[in-house]
Amino acid sequence: MPTIPVDKADLFELLGKSYSTEEFDELCFEFGIELDEDTTEECAKTGERPQLKIEIPANRYDMLCIEGIAQALNEFLGTSRTPNFKLNPAKPVVTLTVDKSTEQIRPYAAGAILRGIKFDERRYQSFIALQDKLHTNLCRNRTLVAMGTHDLDTLVTPFTYEALPPKDIKFVPLNQTKEMNGEELMEFYEKDKNLGKYLHIIRDSPVFPVILDANRTVCSLPPIINSDHSKISVNTKNVFIDITATDKTKAEIVVNQLVAMFSRYCSEPFEIEPVEVISKHNDETHVTPNITPRVAEAEISYINSCLALDLSPEEIAALLAKMSLTAKQSTTDPKLLDVSIPCTRSDILHQCDIMEDAAIAYGYNNLQKTKPKSESMVAQPLPINKVADILRLASAQAGYVEVMPLTLSSHDENFKFLRQVDDNKTAVKLENPKTVEYQVVRTTLVPGILKTIKENRKHSLPIKVFESGDIVLKDESLERGAYNQRKWAAIYAGKTSGFELVQGLLGKIMQTMRTPWLENPSKETGRGYWIEQDDKNATFFPGRGAKVFFRYGEGEKDQHIGSIGVLHPEVMGYFEIPYAASAVEIDAEVFL
Repeated sequence: MPTIPVDKADLFELLGKSYSTEEFDELCFEFGIELDEDTTEECAKTGERPQLKIEIPANRYDMLCIEGIAQALNEFLGTSRTPNFKLNPAKPVVTLTVDKSTEQIRPYAAGAILRGIKFDERRYQSFIALQDKLHTNLCRNRTLVAMGTHDLDTLVTPFTYEALPPKDIKFVPLNQTKEMNGEELMEFYEKDKNLGKYLHIIRDSPVFPVILDANRTVCSLPPIINSDHSKISVNTKNVFIDITATDKTKAEIVVNQLVAMFSRYCSEPFEIEPVEVISKHNDETHVTPNITPRVAEAEISYINSCLALDLSPEEIAALLAKMSLTAKQSTTDPKLLDVSIPCTRSDILHQCDIMEDAAIAYGYNNLQKTKPKSESMVAQPLPINKVADILRLASAQAGYVEVMPLTLSSHDENFKFLRQVDDNKTAVKLENPKTVEYQVVRTTLVPGILKTIKENRKHSLPIKVFESGDIVLKDESLERGAYNQRKWAAIYAGKTSGFELVQGLLGKIMQTMRTPWLENPSKETGRGYWIEQDDKNATFFPGRGAKVFFRYGEGEKDQHIGSIGVLHPEVMGYFEIPYAASAVEIDAEVFL
C-alpha cells in the first residue's frame, strides 16, 4: 500500500475541521485507510510543517494526493458531494495527432488542458508528487504509461506524437542548458539516479517517441524527460498534459486522475479542456479525457445478503453516495440498482466492489454478528482439496514428509534438468522475469521436490518427501489461456533407490482411494489402475520408467494419469544430488 504524506494543516482546512491524532486515526480506520504517522511532535523541534502519513489502498489512484484524500473523506463525512466534471468546449479545438511510426514503441496517446489553474507552492508540489506516485504505481515505473506536463503558453498547437530516430530528436532537457539529441541524452542520463532507471524502456529501440508542437518544438521525450522549453512552474496558468502508453486503458485512467484532482484549481473549478487524439492509421481517433460516468448494475439482494442487512434501495443509495457513487433503483428491474461510477473510481470493477463500498459506508463495526440461514451458506472445502488432504494423510502415514516448493521455476529446471524438450505449447512463461530462477510456471512437481532434496542432502538417508500441489498448463481455447491441474508426487532418495519403493507408495495411495490393481486390464473390468513400461520418458533410467494408467469404472475410458520410475543419473547430477532416487507423479483430479 502506498504511503502518502500530506500537510496536516492543509488537510484539516480542506476537511473543515481539526482532529486529534486519535480522532483522525479513527476516521481513517472507518474509511478503510490507515494513519501511519503524525509528525507533529518531531516538527515541533525542527520548526517544519507537520505531516500526516496515510496508507492508501493500492487501487485507489484517486487518493494518491491530498486533494483526493480530502475529497473522499468529505464525501464520506457527508460534507461534500462528488464534483460535477465537465468538458469545455464540448468539441475540442486542440488536437494531438498520433503518427503510425509510434506503433513500433508506444502506440497510445492521450491529452488534456487545465486552463487558468492557480498554483501555490504546496499545490504545485502536490501536482508533481501525484505524477510521481502514478508513475511508480499504476504506470509500473513508466513502462506502461508516462505523463508529461507543459506550460501551454510556451507552445503552439496543434501537437503531434511521432517516433523518430534518436539522432533526429534535438532539444534541451528539463533543467539543463545544453541541447542534446536522443543518443547524447541516453549517455548523459546513464548514471543519473532518478532517470537512469527508465532509459532501458526505449534505449534499444531504433526510434524514440516524441511529442512535438506545431513548430516542431520538442515538448517531451517520453517516458524519460520533458523539454526545458515548456517546463511548468508555480506561475504557470495553462497546463497541457500529454500521456503516452503501451496500455490504452491505463492511459485513460491516468489522464482522468490528473485532471480530476487538479481541475478544482482552474478558473472554472472542475472544468477541463479536452484534446482530440487523431489516430487515423488504426481508427483510434477519440477525445480525451473521457469523464462520462460508467454505469454498473448491482443486485439489491446480493448487497443485503453479503452484509446480513435488509436495506431498501434508497438506503443503499444513500450509503453509496458517501463513497462517490450515485445509485438509484433500476426502472427496468426493481431488483437491481443502477450505479453511476465517476471517472475517479477506476477501482470499481464488479458488484462486489459496490457491495464493499456499501459496507464501508454502513460501518463494519455496525454490522451485526449473524448465523447462516441455511447449511448451504456454510463454507465447504472444494472437492479437489478434500482429495488432496486424503493424499497428504496417506503419504504421511507411509513415512513421507510434505514439502511446499515455489510454483515458479527456471526454464532449465522444468525442462533441461529433467532431460525434456520444451514444445512451447505447455508451459506458461513469464514475459519479463526478474531472475532466471523464476522463468516459467511449473508443469511438473518433480523439480521442486528435487531442489528441496538438494538443499537437505546432508540429512540422514533415506530422504522421503512428497507434494500435493498445482501445476499450470497452457490451453489456448480458454479465455485465460491456461488452467491449473492438481498433482501428487513423491520421491525416495538414498544410497540405493529401486522402482519397487515408489511403486509400493503408489499402491498405498491407490488403496486409500479405493482403486484396486488390475493385473490384466484388457480382460478385467471395473475401476482400477496399472502401469506400462515407458522407454520414451528420458527423465527415467532406461528400462526403469513406466506410465500409470487409471480406469474410473466399467465402460469408462482408460486414462494416462502419470509416471513412475528411477530417475536418470543425469537428472540427479543437474540437481547436484549425490544419491539415487525414484519418483512417482500422478494427476489427483481423476479421483474426483
